Amino acid sequence: MSEHATAPANAPTLAAIAFDANGLVPAIAQQHDTGEVLMMAWMNREAVEETLATGQVCYFSRSRGRLWRKGETSGQVQRLVELRVDCDGDTLLLLVDQTGVACHTGRRNCFFRAARGGSLVEIAAPEVAPETLYGGHS
Repeated sequence: MSEHATAPANAPTLAAIAFDANGLVPAIAQQHDTGEVLMMAWMNREAVEETLATGQVCYFSRSRGRLWRKGETSGQVQRLVELRVDCDGDTLLLLVDQTGVACHTGRRNCFFRAARGGSLVEIAAPEVAPETLYGGHS
């Protein structure tokens, strides 16, 4: 799919997004039917364009310095149901249909630690071993 084929249709959405000085915007992924918050990651313009064009969520990996197609290694993909832009345009909410787990630790979501009684407590166990997802490369 060429950039030119998708640009006109998504131009109003892209124009509404306030990318930061590094060309990034935070994106929160939420399970569309349950409301469960799954994860937060970053997107650049290209990641947003690809996500809108393909319906498969794509992020920008700051550590790798490149696009990160969710599930490309693990198979735990996110299908986009709806992309929402907040009132300031500086945060995205992705309503997704998550296949399997969202977190690289093998948990359903990335928010598995809670501050309770002055301690940080794990409130969810892994559902799958990270080695199974990534072949030892989590």
